[in-house]
Amino acid sequence: MFKIGDMAVYPAQGVGVIEAIEVREFVGEKQDFYVLRIVDSDMTIMIPVHNAKMVGMRSLIAKERIPFILNIFQDKPTGNLHLASWSRRQRDYNEKIRSGDLCEIAQVLRELYLIRGEKELSYGEKKVLELARKLVFKELALADGKEEDQVAERVESYFLH
Repeated sequence: MFKIGDMAVYPAQGVGVIEAIEVREFVGEKQDFYVLRIVDSDMTIMIPVHNAKMVGMRSLIAKERIPFILNIFQDKPTGNLHLASWSRRQRDYNEKIRSGDLCEIAQVLRELYLIRGEKELSYGEKKVLELARKLVFKELALADGKEEDQVAERVESYFLH
């Protein structure tokens, strides 16, 4: 249960602030809705309170979990990144991003950074990379009370060759 002013993560959209909890009539029934304003885009999303968990809305990660997320960038992925076609990898990446799980999104980011170190990324790969960067860096920065640039610098330092 979130309160007004709480930060929450909405899958594939990122971190937002609960600006209100409103009662609206929907299909002839009164329901409570969270009004979530996404920090990066200023977009507002209304989520039925009873559906919040089901759609993957969650609290920001705890500060204590940040080292665990950063370790993902130091681990090497298992298997060959180039075995799967881009369309298959894109499907997997989009699924991980839609899950809203920061660990999975960090894995997507790590793989795309590693691939970028070996070859020029396609337009689609660049778009997924940018989305993953935005989602991971924003949440880590807010959870740690740091600027996104500081988080980006730290994460990207793992991939300098």
